[in-house]
Amino acid sequence: MKFPRSESLERLRSTVDSGEPIIGAGAGTGISAKFAERGGVDLLIIYNSGRYRMNGRGSLAGILPYGDANEIVVEMGNEVIPVVEDTPVLAGVNGTDPFREMEVFIEDLRRRGFSGVQNFPTVGLIDEDSSFRQNLEETGMGYDKEIEMIREASDQGMLTCPYVFDEDQARAMAEAGADVVVSHMGLTTSGDIGAETALDLDTAAERVQAHHDAAKAVNDDVMVICHGGPIAWPDDAEYVLNNTEGIVGFFGASSIERLPTEEAIEGQAREFKEIDFR
Repeated sequence: MKFPRSESLERLRSTVDSGEPIIGAGAGTGISAKFAERGGVDLLIIYNSGRYRMNGRGSLAGILPYGDANEIVVEMGNEVIPVVEDTPVLAGVNGTDPFREMEVFIEDLRRRGFSGVQNFPTVGLIDEDSSFRQNLEETGMGYDKEIEMIREASDQGMLTCPYVFDEDQARAMAEAGADVVVSHMGLTTSGDIGAETALDLDTAAERVQAHHDAAKAVNDDVMVICHGGPIAWPDDAEYVLNNTEGIVGFFGASSIERLPTEEAIEGQAREFKEIDFR
């Protein structure tokens, strides 16, 4: 493990104390990680959706059976961790994976240089009222397994930054030892493969605040940041941070690597096509 939990937390709290937001970035490739780090992000997170996203597919591919999510994050770690110089790298762990002994897998991630974990893929993205979600919960593949994974990682001294989707989950993750609760507002909007169905920013801010209040009621030391849904661009994150109390940052995956990549590559290609050589 490159950064002990205590050092990672000290860095994050120092960022907050200085009046800056904590910014986490999803990294689907080494070049994404390298330049997000140069841009000053505080955390880098690797998970299987990053690979799918940077291959032009929607992030929800990460919760479908297109590959072994936990094996993919190990492979991606081999690509990303060596190019990261001084930023904690977190692994997105599929806590519901019935073919992993989580205690052993978390220990292996530590050995490979990961400094923390996040719960992704997560069943939290599946509507709680759907029969599919209910069946997952009933058959031992529910969100409770993700909570157990976060507790195990915390016990092993890793930084834990779980996604939560409601107040009960925020409380449960805080009780399990979460260091940074990431209030998830759903699939990120905007761009070519972003969601079109999402909350408005005011509703998102209200929900983020509710998650914050629930987590803080359990552990006042927990930090809460926001992610996803309509919070796609820097102005969106700024709006939510200025219309909530106690939210200290933002985690962007599509927002930091997919959206700017879409615009930059398309724009660069157009400029080359407009070369006048006659």
